[in-house]
Amino acid sequence: MEPCTYVVENYYDDIGPAKVVHVYEPKIGLRGIICIDNIARGPAIGGIRMAPDVTTTEVFRLARGMTYKNAAAGLRHGGGKSGIIADPKQPEERREELIRAFARAIRDLKDYIPGPDMGTNESSMGYVYDEIGRCLGLPRSLGGIPLDEIGATGYGCCCSAEVAVKYIDLELKGATVAIQGFGNVGKAAAKFLAEKGAILVAASDIDGAVYNPDGMDANELIDVNISTGSVINYKNAKQIPREKCLETECDILIPAARPDCINMKNVEQIKCKLIVAGANIPISAEAEKVLHDKNILQVPDFIANAGGVICGAVEYHGGHEKDVFGVIKTAVSTNTREVLDRVYKKKMSPRDAANQLARERVLEAMNYRKIHI
Repeated sequence: MEPCTYVVENYYDDIGPAKVVHVYEPKIGLRGIICIDNIARGPAIGGIRMAPDVTTTEVFRLARGMTYKNAAAGLRHGGGKSGIIADPKQPEERREELIRAFARAIRDLKDYIPGPDMGTNESSMGYVYDEIGRCLGLPRSLGGIPLDEIGATGYGCCCSAEVAVKYIDLELKGATVAIQGFGNVGKAAAKFLAEKGAILVAASDIDGAVYNPDGMDANELIDVNISTGSVINYKNAKQIPREKCLETECDILIPAARPDCINMKNVEQIKCKLIVAGANIPISAEAEKVLHDKNILQVPDFIANAGGVICGAVEYHGGHEKDVFGVIKTAVSTNTREVLDRVYKKKMSPRDAANQLARERVLEAMNYRKIHI
């Protein structure tokens, strides 16, 4: 199967993308998209997303986010992303077939190092590694540091929140938290925030949402979610419509699901003091401006949720699991502080401040490279 380059002119700017590739294997029904955005800092790292509605635009936006995320985190890597257009809830045998075929299709894209993302996991990376010997986020049995198992991304969100609350005179201990998307990131964020004394009042997954203004036991909710498949089976809370989780009155909101969940249709209903982005691009650009005007502080995605890729980079370069949490805390806390300092000192929006920080690092790296992107 030969990948073919698919050029979309209006995506291109002074940073990238370097390549946008579509792959197709009709015999097994594989359709995939790869975007290698920028490689000035090194080979691009970015996850493989599996979703039935993933698009080229989404993959490009996520790849640019990875370019900025990896640069902000100080990694010697550029940014990329890929998507398999398929239902992630298929039987594992079928998922394995698609993932292995996709891995073979990207074998020669050696400037792209895949990892897990929404719809894929450590097992998926085991299949990729078996096919092409190049990925991160491997199962522990293959020598990897399982970032979902240890909660690397959620831990980074907690570190970011711990810094951000100081800018709005809020104590993390006793702060109320709502988490939209109680998957690997959301569960880990709930666990680590609860350890800091925060109070989880709402959580949602694909089946619905639960709410208790007096607080829920985060560890018990995690157990219920794992054992039954959904937070709605948690007994000590009221069921609410899934979309209402975002609109819960709380101190800290963590959107940890799909892109653009907060948009111009619901942004006026957001009633929190701080948003820490657990998902990639969870807020539309227009909604980010509205939130900023409403004095709701935001920590952008590639600053707050960099824990996963930092963990993956530690693994890829031969580091050890015991080193991961310290590296994440240092990088995420430092970057959150630097971005929010720019917000308040230079009167910038959080997105502009984060983009400025990351662009400076990418453009500086490009000055040293003959192949700029």
